[in-house]
Amino acid sequence: MTFLNYILSNSSEIIDLLIEHIKLTSLSVLIAILIGIPIGILICYVKKLERPILAFANVLQAIPSMALLGFTIPFLGIGTIPAILMVVLYSLLPIIKNTYTGIANINPQMIEAATGIGLTKWQILTKVQIPLALPVIMSGIRISAVSAVGLMTLAAFCGAGGLGYLVYSGIRSINNYQILSGAIPACLLALFIDYVLGIIENLVTPKYNKDKTKKGFFKREKTQKIILIIVGILLIVLLIFPMFFQGKNDREITIGSMDFTEQEILSYMIKDLIEDRTDISVKQKLSLGSSSIVLSAIKQDDIDLYVDYTGTIYGSVLKKEPNTNVEEVYQISKQEMKEKYDLNVLNDLNFNNTYTLAVTKETQQKYNLKTISDLSAVSNELIFSPTLVFMERKDCWLGLKEAYPFAFKDIIALDGAPRYLALINKESDVIDAYSTDGLLKKYDLVVLEDDKNFFLPYQAIPIANNRILEEFPEIIPLLEELSHYLNDNVMRELNYLVDEEKWQPREVASNFLKQHNLLHN
Repeated sequence: MTFLNYILSNSSEIIDLLIEHIKLTSLSVLIAILIGIPIGILICYVKKLERPILAFANVLQAIPSMALLGFTIPFLGIGTIPAILMVVLYSLLPIIKNTYTGIANINPQMIEAATGIGLTKWQILTKVQIPLALPVIMSGIRISAVSAVGLMTLAAFCGAGGLGYLVYSGIRSINNYQILSGAIPACLLALFIDYVLGIIENLVTPKYNKDKTKKGFFKREKTQKIILIIVGILLIVLLIFPMFFQGKNDREITIGSMDFTEQEILSYMIKDLIEDRTDISVKQKLSLGSSSIVLSAIKQDDIDLYVDYTGTIYGSVLKKEPNTNVEEVYQISKQEMKEKYDLNVLNDLNFNNTYTLAVTKETQQKYNLKTISDLSAVSNELIFSPTLVFMERKDCWLGLKEAYPFAFKDIIALDGAPRYLALINKESDVIDAYSTDGLLKKYDLVVLEDDKNFFLPYQAIPIANNRILEEFPEIIPLLEELSHYLNDNVMRELNYLVDEEKWQPREVASNFLKQHNLLHN
C-alpha cells in the first residue's frame, strides 16, 4: 500500500480528526487572545504587575507540556477541557509580552500630542495605542497560533481527539503512513493559520503604516477580505452551529481505552457488538494513556466502561504483593475495586496479556537463553530497554530486580514501539513486552520463561461503573459471549494484523466479529 492509497482509504477519519483539531486549536487561541491582550494592556498601566505577571507566564512556558497535561487530568478529567487549558496557558506568554511591548514602545510624544488635543485615557488607548501596537500584537498571536497547532497533538492523550491521535497511533504500531497522515495535515494547518492571521494583520494595520506604493495593494486587500470572510464563516459553522444540534441521548455510554493496539481493538469490538445487538449508542475515548489515566476517567464518570488487566489492578492500583494464583488475584481485585472505588469488575475476557521479557533470536542463541534466570546471569553484558511504566511499578521492574539478581550494563527506558526498534537495531538487547503483542511475531522475538513465576496474571477484565449495571445490564452477557471467542493466540494474531499488516483497529475488530457471526444486523 502506498501513502496515497492509505490517505484515500482513511480519508474520512483524517478529515474528522482534522476538523476536531481546527475546533480545539481555534477555541484555545481565541481564549488566549481574550485573556492575554487585556493582561498585556493592564501591565502597561500598572507597572507593579509587570514583573510578576511576565515571570508567571515564563514559568508556564517552561513547564513540559506533557507534565502540565498530566497534572490537569486528575482535576479536570479527560476530554477537551484539559487539552484546551494546556494550550491556552502555553499561548499566553507571546500574546501578553507582545501586547505589552507594542504599547510600551510607542513614541511618548504621540501620547503627549493625543493628550494635548483632549483625548481621554480610554480614547488614547483605543484610538492611538492599540492601532499602533496591532502589528506587534498580531505577531504574538501568530506565534501562539502556530505553536498551538503542534501542542494540540497532545490532546490525543486525554481523549480530546485531533490529529495527534494518528501520530501517536502510528508511532505505537510503527506505521509511518499513519504518522505522516497526522503530521502533514497538522503542518499544513499551521501554515494556513499563519497565512490567515497574516491577512488579519495586514487588514488591521493602520493605513498610514502600510506601503501604498505597492501595485495592486487595494485589489489585494479586497481579496484578503473575501478570504477572511470565508474563513470566518467556516469557523462559525465548525464551532457554533453544531451546538444547536447536540441533543442528549439517554441511551448512550462512553468506553475508554489505553494507548496500545490491543486496547483499541477491544474497544471497537465492544462498541460494534453493543450497537449491533442493542439500541445503545457508544462513544469512544481512545488512547487515553496508561491504566491510571483511564481509571481516573471512569472514577470521574468521563467514561462508563473500559478493559483493564487483573495484574495491573492487583499490583499497581491495589498495591498488593506478587501473587501467581489467577483466581485469587481476580477475586481480590473484584472485591476491593468495589469497596474502594465502587467500580464493578466483570468476568474476564479469556486471555492473559501478562508481562514478559523478550530478546532477538541472535541474542538468545549467543547466550543460550531460555529463562529469565539465564538472562540475569549474563545481564552485565546487556542493555535493557523497558517502558517507563514498567520501570515504575512494583509488580514490574521494582519487584523483578529483587526476584532476579540483574546487573544490566545500562537501562534505557523507551515507551511503546520504539523499544522494539531499538532491539532490532541492536541499540538494546532486552525489552519488556506484553505476551499478546503483535510485534513479538512481527520481529520473530524469543520470549523468556518466567521460571520464578514473578509476573502476575494479567487476565483482561472489563471494568464498569454502576450506570452500566443499573441502566444497561444487557451489555454484560454480550461481553461474556465475546470472551468465548478470545484467547492469547487470537489476540496476538489480531494485534499482528494492526502492527504488521497495517490494518486499522476498527477493521480488525469488525472483521473478527463478522467471521464468528457475532453481528446480527
